[in-house]
Amino acid sequence: MKELLSTTDPTKLAFATALLDGEGIAAFQMDVHMSVLEGSLGILPRRLMVRDADHFRARAILKDNGFEI
Repeated sequence: MKELLSTTDPTKLAFATALLDGEGIAAFQMDVHMSVLEGSLGILPRRLMVRDADHFRARAILKDNGFEI
């Protein structure tokens, strides 16, 4: 798996996941439960991961939809 996106904004993660899902690319969010360690402040970034084979296509999809990667 490769990291596609890292952000503290949960809405960006949700939008990116929906875009990728619409194109048939499975994405996995990592570090979602880190809020237990940080005290729910939202300062630790979450990562969106995709399969190595899907990384190039997923990156192009996000760029086409306004994500700065």
